[in-house]
Amino acid sequence: MIKTVETPRPGRPAFLGELFEVLTERGRRLLGRRGAGTAPEAPDLCELGEALLSRRGEASGVAIAQGLLAAFEDADEATRLAFLQNLADRFGPDPAAVRAALEAVQRDPEDGRAIEALHDAAEPRRQELFRRLNLAPGGTAALVRMREELLRHLKGNPALRRVDGDFAHLFASWFNRGFLVLRHIDWNTPASILEKIIRYEAVHAIQNWDDLRNRLQPTDRRCYGFFHPQLVDEPLIFVEVALTKEIPDNVAGLLDLDRQPIEAERASTAVFYSISNTQRGLAGVSFGNFLIKQVVEELKAELPNIRSFVTLSPVPGFAAWLAGQCKDAMSELIDADQRLAFALLDDPGWHKDPAKAESLRPPLLAAAAAYFLRARDGKGRIVDPVARFHLGNGARLERLNFLGDVSANGLKQSHGLMVNYLYDLDRIEANHEAFAERSAIAASDSVKRALPASNP
Repeated sequence: MIKTVETPRPGRPAFLGELFEVLTERGRRLLGRRGAGTAPEAPDLCELGEALLSRRGEASGVAIAQGLLAAFEDADEATRLAFLQNLADRFGPDPAAVRAALEAVQRDPEDGRAIEALHDAAEPRRQELFRRLNLAPGGTAALVRMREELLRHLKGNPALRRVDGDFAHLFASWFNRGFLVLRHIDWNTPASILEKIIRYEAVHAIQNWDDLRNRLQPTDRRCYGFFHPQLVDEPLIFVEVALTKEIPDNVAGLLDLDRQPIEAERASTAVFYSISNTQRGLAGVSFGNFLIKQVVEELKAELPNIRSFVTLSPVPGFAAWLAGQCKDAMSELIDADQRLAFALLDDPGWHKDPAKAESLRPPLLAAAAAYFLRARDGKGRIVDPVARFHLGNGARLERLNFLGDVSANGLKQSHGLMVNYLYDLDRIEANHEAFAERSAIAASDSVKRALPASNP
């Protein structure tokens, strides 16, 4: 599963004062003058934005960009929100320029220059502002944090969706898979990166340094991170891998600090048991498909004895989805007998009672099969976000694991359910294309058989 965590805001760069000294007089006024014994005036973020868009000189433009980004970081939440709202209202396309360009196209629809002029006029000014901000030292990371701030306010401010769309448009290019570099992370990786692995792990929390060592140092463990040239010490995604002799059906055995490691050469299966997206500001921005395939190829080159590549994945929305189906008397995805059986789920200790657990196994697995193979959200997509990620990367839904995660979180989010997705090197691209083009779900026969007879 991919989960995200919020990143801390860095302090104001120490060298910012030196940059201020080379600003133009207008830049000095906008950024605020410091008189003897007085604090600088709070800069107006929108005026800084206008000044940045008006600059032609690169040196002064970079300095203003650095000043705007630093001022945004230093501002309180209300000021940051006001600036984001102004990005939506004041930094959109110029209506007069759009009208003029549209009239030119209407006069001569075959005029290529007129069409290009319309395209240029329709681009929001904030996109150019973001591009110029990106030229400042640390600009890419600062813009990712700015979008993180925007996402916190998106629900209550629909107008910000226009700004978010521009961020997503630019980030899709800036974080193209071709720019990402795969790096092996081990116990000898710099501590600054290892600390971030502990902080960002949100699927199976890392308790301490001993827990981290257990995931990195043994011969049967691997970890890989995808890095971007502008965020060299910030893994965008990291993947934790266990090397095993068989496909696991529960996570406790993989995380057990007292387990006995095996030699990597004796393993036949590579298990991707945690995949974490570290940058909240890049939520929803695709890094391209086949990232998992890249890790698979790396492992295959190192360990040719590995024959199976699978995940052991959580099902974060299953419990909430099932509760909704139980309340919906018209639901066609679960039947009356299942509703009756699911009453046992109200007992907090049901999973510890062998009789209760066994009576829940068939109806829960049947509901899980319907959840993956039949349920759709309001956009017509598979409900489960983890399934969308793995199926979109070309995996096959291989096995449903009853009580695969009996931790408090596992029981809360999925009644303990976990799943294996299989990455078959010969089928990854075909599965990806079928899912992307037709929403076709690659699933094993065992998963299909779990569907109840009333919902084939």
